[in-house]
Amino acid sequence: MSTPRLVPNPTKRRRNLTGGRRAGFGSYAFLALCLVIGFLPFYWSFLIGSGDSGTLRDPNRSWIPGANFLENVGEVINNPTVNFWAALRNSIIVSVTVAASVVFFSTLAGFAFAKLKFRGRGWLLTAVVATTAVPTQLGVVPLFIIMSELGWTGTIGAVIIPNLVTAFGVFWMTQYLGQVLPDELIESAQVDGANSFRTFWHIVLPSARPAAAMLGLFTFIATWTDFFWPSIVLDARNPTLPVSLRLLQANYFVDYSIVLAGALIATIPLLLLFVLAGKQLVSGIMQGAVKG
Repeated sequence: MSTPRLVPNPTKRRRNLTGGRRAGFGSYAFLALCLVIGFLPFYWSFLIGSGDSGTLRDPNRSWIPGANFLENVGEVINNPTVNFWAALRNSIIVSVTVAASVVFFSTLAGFAFAKLKFRGRGWLLTAVVATTAVPTQLGVVPLFIIMSELGWTGTIGAVIIPNLVTAFGVFWMTQYLGQVLPDELIESAQVDGANSFRTFWHIVLPSARPAAAMLGLFTFIATWTDFFWPSIVLDARNPTLPVSLRLLQANYFVDYSIVLAGALIATIPLLLLFVLAGKQLVSGIMQGAVKG
């Protein structure tokens, strides 16, 4: 079943919004300044990570990187306490699984809230959105007790299962599908004999691709960098990357050149993800802004 093009080209929208005018020198200068400010923390981390143990405390340190970066990276990777490769594997499994699950279930729930008619739909959506106002810390104790009763503490299942769907994802997809997906298209599919799940799979899911791509990217990043819950439920035998890098600071003397070298290694997959999926990310943000 083919899917008609429902969303206008965002590039044309941007041309209309800017009136077709070319950006001037001031715009480029402002963007260059933003780029420098955004890149500065990464360069500072690389500067310290390429030095030795005394670089951070040296008041006369140079802004030219040192020659010890690869040596410090080797210290992180080969450190038996850090368990780097197991942590990297766990972070990839957890982040990919959670991102895929959040996109699928949030789109499914968003389709139900936006296009299906059932009693209590408004109240139920309000209850889902209201959960975003509850701080994560309030649910830590009961959640940890549940994981302990199930015997999942110390396993990555304890990190994956509680994050399979998010209230923000449901709200985001409900808003998006409610604005871009015509009711007539859903009714046509139902007249052709498609049930609700087939309509979702062949009509709704392809139409939601820009918003789903943005939701998946942000969920992947949030899961990859999450430290709070994994540090509680996981231990040094089966960590994720943020938990394992914390072990670099467990000694009495902390070598920040090695710590920041490890932090940079953990950042590289996110930078690659932005480079590979940046077009989808910008498209999703622009369409969400235009529709909003």
